[in-house]
Amino acid sequence: MKAEELLKKVRRIQIKTKRLVDEAIGGEYHSIFKGRGLEFAEVREYIPGDDVRTIDWNVTARMNFPFVKRFKEERELTIMLIVDISPSMNFGNNNKLKRELLAEICALIGFSAIENNDRVGLIAFSGKVEKFITPKKGSKQVLAIIRDLLELESNGKTDIKSALEYFLKVQKKKSIAFLVSDFHSRNFEKQIALASMKHDLIPVRIYSKFETDPPKGVFKFLPLEGEKPVIVDFSSKKVREVFKENVRLRDEYLFNLFNKYGMDYLNLETSDDIFKAFHKFFNMRKRKLKR
Repeated sequence: MKAEELLKKVRRIQIKTKRLVDEAIGGEYHSIFKGRGLEFAEVREYIPGDDVRTIDWNVTARMNFPFVKRFKEERELTIMLIVDISPSMNFGNNNKLKRELLAEICALIGFSAIENNDRVGLIAFSGKVEKFITPKKGSKQVLAIIRDLLELESNGKTDIKSALEYFLKVQKKKSIAFLVSDFHSRNFEKQIALASMKHDLIPVRIYSKFETDPPKGVFKFLPLEGEKPVIVDFSSKKVREVFKENVRLRDEYLFNLFNKYGMDYLNLETSDDIFKAFHKFFNMRKRKLKR
């Protein structure tokens, strides 16, 4: 992608997602992603009605008058974007590739994070980790992440296992991690279990409608992730049924996996409205927090 074209895409994504954050998503993000706890802010004189459990007895003894401790939420969070940029993400329909959708998703999350003064980092992976960006604050950080997600070259099949192992190694403190992928990968259940126990791990599955319900006809699939080109006749009812059954079984496996470890997750098709999807997701998280 030429530099000028890349800058236009980054700018277009920035304008679109920043507007959504400013209008609605940013506030919802703040309400569902809490800080790590409470931190001490100050002491002040006791006022009738204050909770006696907050009295600072050391200060009270020195001043001969009751003083109470005040606390504030330890708000600052770390948001990690663990993003699949393997060759299969360069597939899509409705004039949008999965890779473009994931850039918009990460921009929406990233701008929501910096709006709330949180840090954002990136682990971009394919067959291996292609890029690690240390979590930092600021719009420049988010723009750099968007640029890399559009520009980075990918190599090899999707390897979620290696990506999560790398994440667990570099991110020791608890974080909120969005795992964005089409999940065309295997043997990562152990790593996803470990990551979900230590962090708030949120899988975001991206797919193209063509992958779940292909139109009738003969199609040549170009090589993706080391495979050879394949010609498939989807005009055959039997082929379509077998294909759809394989997709159903894969979806069922992922659904059961995410639920097994208590993870909230999103499924997004390339033509979906990400604002509506995240608005619905955040409302779901709010309801769970109130239980």
